[in-house]
Amino acid sequence: MSLDERFKKAAEDVKNLKSTPSDSDMLEIYALYKQGTVGDCNTSRPGMLDLKGKAKWDSWNGKKGVSPSDAKEAYIKKVEELIGLH
Repeated sequence: MSLDERFKKAAEDVKNLKSTPSDSDMLEIYALYKQGTVGDCNTSRPGMLDLKGKAKWDSWNGKKGVSPSDAKEAYIKKVEELIGLH
């Protein structure tokens, strides 16, 4: 199975977790997914009142410089870890 196929499977698997991951795990999953699919953060930071948007942006921006393939591998590993926990 190719990296992209494994990545797509992990993206489907994460939707079927028995319980919702912690906020920090959700931010990590989000950031790795965005880095793997889009690359480095390419939007401006949300405004002061958008706390959720800022947290997501900060998490994604923290992955700057990580290659899309490395981000996909880390995403797959994180999803497998979450499946094992739930």
